[in-house]
Amino acid sequence: MEIRTLRYFLAVAREENMTHASEYLHVTQPTLSKQIQSLEDELGKKLFIRHSFRIELTEEGMLLRKRAEDLVSMADKIAGEFAALNDITGGDVYFGLAESYQIRYLAREIRRFKEVYPGLRYHITSGDTEQVTEKLDRGVLDFAVLAEEPDTAKYNFLRFPEADVWGLIVPSEHPLAGKTAINADDLAGLPLFCSEQGWKKDIPRWCGEKMDKLRLEGSFRLSYNASLFVKEGLGFLLTLDRLIDTSEGSGLVFCPLTPRLEENIYLVWKKYQLFTPIAGRLLDALRENMV
Repeated sequence: MEIRTLRYFLAVAREENMTHASEYLHVTQPTLSKQIQSLEDELGKKLFIRHSFRIELTEEGMLLRKRAEDLVSMADKIAGEFAALNDITGGDVYFGLAESYQIRYLAREIRRFKEVYPGLRYHITSGDTEQVTEKLDRGVLDFAVLAEEPDTAKYNFLRFPEADVWGLIVPSEHPLAGKTAINADDLAGLPLFCSEQGWKKDIPRWCGEKMDKLRLEGSFRLSYNASLFVKEGLGFLLTLDRLIDTSEGSGLVFCPLTPRLEENIYLVWKKYQLFTPIAGRLLDALRENMV
């Protein structure tokens, strides 16, 4: 199975049309069709369902798309790393980021670093701990930012300067918006939105045996999307402070939880990881300044 063939497959999956994919790839349609057929023969599975004017992925095709995206990303990253081995002034660095207001510290240091090394190219993907550590472990990412304590047997880390604070996003006209802090009894029976990670790990740590009184209305990976549901009166969002605009006129209010619930944020990388020159220099800068 060649990387080039996987690139062909991903183009067809994205375009959902063999003609459009062949134009994008600058190959003839018969050549592309032959490559896709060879891939299906090699795997022994149909990857696409052909319709009159479009094609769609089978379940097996959906599985391959996820794997192929990672393999192609890894191939590109390896090629970039070897190309950058002799380049101490530039190259690519890959980050996977959890949601946190403290990402601003990372952004600030990258800006400062680029003033000295303008050839730095950084790539950002977002996700929860499970998503970004999976990519970190496979080598797709150089660094990850986690909103939970890292596994010190697997990772080295830097802790961000502050701790993020948990609270409740409430419509500004709701009675809870007038409270200085929210306790577990205030939330009993209310429709709540929260990240899956927060609901399983952080909120039980905060409310203990009262967890069974809380009701999860829906889970979101991105707090901004959840805040739109709050604005529509569908529920209340448990999230970290300063991820959502709660300024005057926003229609939303942030109320901290009591007892206070905080979350430390960490920049992590694999132990014994070999970095390209630019990634190593960036890490040195982060170690020196982001403490």
